[in-house]
Amino acid sequence: MAVQWYPGHMKKASDEIRDALKKVDVVIEIIDARIPVSSSNPMLKELKGAKPCVKVLNKKDLADPAVTTRWIQAMEKEENTRAVAIEALKKKDVDKVKALAASLAPSDLKRGVRALVVGIPNVGKSTFINTLAGRKVAKTGDEPAVTRHQQHVRIDGGRQGFDIADTPGVLWPNLADHRGGVRLGATGAVRDTALDYLEVAPQAVVDLLTHYRELLVGRYKLKVVPEEGLELLAEIGKKRGCLRKGGVVDMHKAAEIVCKEIKAGDLGRISLDWPEDYPNKENTADD
Repeated sequence: MAVQWYPGHMKKASDEIRDALKKVDVVIEIIDARIPVSSSNPMLKELKGAKPCVKVLNKKDLADPAVTTRWIQAMEKEENTRAVAIEALKKKDVDKVKALAASLAPSDLKRGVRALVVGIPNVGKSTFINTLAGRKVAKTGDEPAVTRHQQHVRIDGGRQGFDIADTPGVLWPNLADHRGGVRLGATGAVRDTALDYLEVAPQAVVDLLTHYRELLVGRYKLKVVPEEGLELLAEIGKKRGCLRKGGVVDMHKAAEIVCKEIKAGDLGRISLDWPEDYPNKENTADD
């Protein structure tokens, strides 16, 4: 799967991040707890250099808590990095991020902490900012790429203050990692208009079968459970009544149902990125 979705504003956003990083003390990267690698912008590590970073695994209520814990442990092995799982609508969770960011900032600052908030589309960045500010300062929506322009938000004033710079979400031009593209598509980071459900769903159901067999079988009441993606998707389609004339399964409809239910969390708390899937990533845990 080659998701090609790189509007002009995203190129501009990359340039804005480079400029903004020169003026901040710490980076706050919002990622999806279900897909912490797939939803992490691969350009960020190079862009930020040695700048301290808080990795925020949002949507923890949708992710497998045991897997999330393993990711946090793995990410904190990286120098100048802290990680925390949150629900962006919960002020208590968001305040933890603020505290971690402040702890990573230089201790001799004569002004408040300045943080840059980054994240790919639809990971909940704007919701996080609004909760942190205690007011609506960033536009939110269920569609990716709502934020289009950089903005600065004062959270607290004075020497003990906290300022954040918000940037538009950034996706890279071409997702060469097939798994990453599938998982981004399944969790809603790619617009429906740029997404082929039939490319995403077969691999997604195989991932679910591998790690969450009981949840998958229970959700779709499967009696026959093929190991191959298209065959498994066809069985799900039959159970959901996705049938055309003559009893032929409407595969596109079945694929759309699966993707939308994964995105909504209807199958339960699941993670689609697992540490063992990324053995060459330096930020993954040892098994």
